[in-house]
Amino acid sequence: MKDLEKNQTYILEILPPGKRTVGCRWVFTIKHNVDGSVERYKAKLVAKGYTQTYDNDYKETFTPVAKLNTVKVLLTLTANLDWQLHQFDVNAFLHGELTKEVYMDLSLGYTTST
Repeated sequence: MKDLEKNQTYILEILPPGKRTVGCRWVFTIKHNVDGSVERYKAKLVAKGYTQTYDNDYKETFTPVAKLNTVKVLLTLTANLDWQLHQFDVNAFLHGELTKEVYMDLSLGYTTST
């Protein structure tokens, strides 16, 4: 919560009349090293998107996904042509800009620092 506050991820305010909120929940993950020891603990606050309705809360969704055959071809080319292979993870929603107001419930156990 301190990181979310520091990055000014949200503004705490009273829900205006006629507006609905989207629920939220915490997702906890443990990242492990190769030897199985704990590297770090991670926590994400995520919106309960299943409470939203099409054309009311959103218009369209799109997630680019590579087909397995495409991945296999690229891996085969990499091995046969002695190319270097690099991996990275892309989260398209991490720095997305919202074009409309979204109101989310306070997370369970939320307390203000002021």
